[in-house]
Amino acid sequence: QVQLVESGGGLVQPGGSLRLSCAASRSIFSANFMGWYRQIPGKQRELVANVIKGGSTNYADSVKGRFLISRDYPTNTVYLQMNTLKPEDTAVYYCNGRYEGYSYWGQGTQVTVSS
Repeated sequence: QVQLVESGGGLVQPGGSLRLSCAASRSIFSANFMGWYRQIPGKQRELVANVIKGGSTNYADSVKGRFLISRDYPTNTVYLQMNTLKPEDTAVYYCNGRYEGYSYWGQGTQVTVSS
C-alpha cells in the first residue's frame, strides 16, 4: 500500500503561480509512473502531466509551456509547478503513483484560479 498526500492548492489570480506537492509513503524511485490529474465536477479526470521511471515527461497540450513536473528523491515528493494560471485550470488536482502494476491516488487538492 502506498499513501500519496497532496498539498499546495488554493486560490490564485489569473496569471499567478502555484506549486503542488505530492508526498509518497514509498520511494518514488521505484515507481513506474508518477503523475498529476485534474477533475472538474461532471467531467472525467484528465491527465495533466506525468513522469515515468526513466525520466521522460509528458504534458497535456493545454498546459505545455506553463506547467512543470519534477521529482525529489530524498523526500519522495513529486511537484507540479504551475505558472501563468488560467481560470480554466480550476479543478481538483490528484496525484497518481503506479508501483508494480498497482495504481494509487491521493485525496486531491483544490486549485481555483479567479480574480
